[in-house]
Amino acid sequence: MKTITVKRLTEAFQLEVLAGADRMDRVISRPRTHRPGLEFVGYFDFFPMERVQVLGRKEINYLLTLTVEERLLHIGNIVKYHPPCFIVTSGQQEIPYLTLFCEQEGIPLLRTPEKTTEFIAKLDGYLVKALAPEVSIHGVCVNVSGIGILLRGKSGIGKSETAHTLIRRGHRFVADDIVVLKKLGPSTLLGTHNVTAREFLALRSVGLINVVRQYGRRAFQDETRIVLDIELSPWQENSLNNELEVIPQFTEYLGVQIPHIEIQLQPGRDVAGLIEAAANNWYLKQHGYSAVDEFMKRVEDGMQQQ
Repeated sequence: MKTITVKRLTEAFQLEVLAGADRMDRVISRPRTHRPGLEFVGYFDFFPMERVQVLGRKEINYLLTLTVEERLLHIGNIVKYHPPCFIVTSGQQEIPYLTLFCEQEGIPLLRTPEKTTEFIAKLDGYLVKALAPEVSIHGVCVNVSGIGILLRGKSGIGKSETAHTLIRRGHRFVADDIVVLKKLGPSTLLGTHNVTAREFLALRSVGLINVVRQYGRRAFQDETRIVLDIELSPWQENSLNNELEVIPQFTEYLGVQIPHIEIQLQPGRDVAGLIEAAANNWYLKQHGYSAVDEFMKRVEDGMQQQ
């Protein structure tokens, strides 16, 4: 199970540390936050204690309506479960009682000036990505007209050169050589780089180039949702390469099935153009259009008119 430390979270969101500064090594393992509303009134049957606890104005204002004894009781009931940390939003100040409890129990208490709803949306998105199951594979990742594509093939087949051609045609580069795939949901796979190689593309006979420096910021993006798996392979003379419609094939990564296409290479083939066509064809299919269906309908209509 992947985890991140409270310290990493604090640095990522520039949070103010109010208590528990010596316990910033506590780990976070769940990708969603929790607002302890029901827990403050004594209902703990489904309390997700492993999650980051966020306290907005609603929670803090409720605590301020209680007597000192009631407040200490309700806060104590939550703190004893030792969640990874508490984060107070909207820069709220009237929380000395909470600071005291967190110091005593060694739980980091953090604060942000951001509003509760906006902050939770950002934090949940960050945690989902940071804690997502991942795997690294050999390949190249590009974004073609908004469509994330994973290019695979044997070393030296031309993956990086093809990516370079796509970049020059106005598409975006994500990762070269090592592509990190993250599973964000049952059917969502995110492709990104491994930080060290960020923005770098290796071209045989040329060497390493920085895509952003050469082609500008718009030529690169940090991540993209992978929807097509394209394998570049050597040309095979005896294989059938003129199918009316390719039988759907899939490649599975982390339990997510991605449509798979094989493009055989031959001198003179516009591989980048074929990848653009594959991306556009996938997009049209998602919107209910099939060129084969339309073609067959025309054939049937023509036969009926004869």
